[in-house]
Amino acid sequence: MEQQDFEKIYHDYKQQSEQQAQREAGLSNPEGKEEFVAVRKNDDGDIIAFKTNSGRELDYVTALSEAKSGQIAHIDVFHKYGRDIIRSEPDGIKENNLDRLPEF
Repeated sequence: MEQQDFEKIYHDYKQQSEQQAQREAGLSNPEGKEEFVAVRKNDDGDIIAFKTNSGRELDYVTALSEAKSGQIAHIDVFHKYGRDIIRSEPDGIKENNLDRLPEF
């Protein structure tokens, strides 16, 4: 049986996935929904507010409500630790994760 380079195969797979995710991210907001472009954090590093691409500043509860109703692009809401939590869609692009957005 032929020796395979599993590490190289997996690396190539991940690289192709990341490239595809970046292409899709550029095309994935056809409805023109607002997007989060910046965050505000408290002293513990928790995200407490969001700024949208239209310039609106939303507290966490308002942002959560709008995300749940589908008004914000590229955002998921999931339930953990007994509460709903906002997170960016898992798309393989680390740069657009909420924790990596600039602060305002």
